[in-house]
Amino acid sequence: MPAALDLKEEILALKKARNAVILVHNYQSGDIQDLGDYVGDSLGLAYHAKATDADVIVFCGVHFMAETAKIVNPGKIVVLPDKDAGCSLEQSCPAPQLEAFLKANAEKNYYVIAYINCSGAVKALCDVICTSGNAVKVVNQAPPDRPILFVPDENLGAWVMEQTGRKMDLWKGNCYVHVEFTRDSINRIKAEYPDALVVAHPECTQAVRLLADEVCSTEKMVTYVKNAPVKNIIVVTESGMLHRLRKEAPDKNLIAGPTDRCACADCRYMKMNTLEKLRDCLDKLEPRVEMPEDIRKRAEAPLLRMLEQSK
Repeated sequence: MPAALDLKEEILALKKARNAVILVHNYQSGDIQDLGDYVGDSLGLAYHAKATDADVIVFCGVHFMAETAKIVNPGKIVVLPDKDAGCSLEQSCPAPQLEAFLKANAEKNYYVIAYINCSGAVKALCDVICTSGNAVKVVNQAPPDRPILFVPDENLGAWVMEQTGRKMDLWKGNCYVHVEFTRDSINRIKAEYPDALVVAHPECTQAVRLLADEVCSTEKMVTYVKNAPVKNIIVVTESGMLHRLRKEAPDKNLIAGPTDRCACADCRYMKMNTLEKLRDCLDKLEPRVEMPEDIRKRAEAPLLRMLEQSK
């Protein structure tokens, strides 16, 4: 039997033995997506993490996502195949820096909205969390009499300001993968496929968003691609999303949005998880995601507020 099949069978057997659920982000490699009980974006994954009755949550994504699952499931074991799977957005907004900024600007009485791509300690400093799928909804429900600080993604924040007309102060952070798409790289691929539609993630820069026919979260890309009236669609987000889209819309020709260097927009952190590491973490129930209870409790309130506001 081929090794990959062996591995898959081992993973499924361990999953059953551990009463585990495998949650997989859209940016994971295809072989991991194919084993997921649920594959989706941060919002869908947060709902599933909250609703699961499994004893063990295996989070195939990056650290902040597994931490989010732990925040809403303190009694469950949460494991991540590779503990070093981080996120450039999370790194761009360290909790001590945010805390110092909020103290220094206390008189402003900021209403802090954090994109889910941040650490549990940052979530604990915020009023509400959002994802790219519900950010507009969440911002529209912010108190009108308080200034908003939006952390950590300045590109998503700028897009939300365009959508809502609500002025926000933006933290200077970005996703290193999405800012590699440029106006030139997208114009070049559009010239190759003049009839193609372009769908882009709001973490892209404004120059790229302006070239897109649709700007939306990864989950909304699925619906957009399925219903698009043309065959050729240029997808401007992390490469893992193409696997999911090809499965859901096999009749479409999906073209990876290129950067100036290549058509290979891989998030190095997302791709740290492998089938071997997935098997090992189910077997050993390590590496586990743990967090101090006081931080967990403080981080849970804005997360639950998000789930409530995005219904």
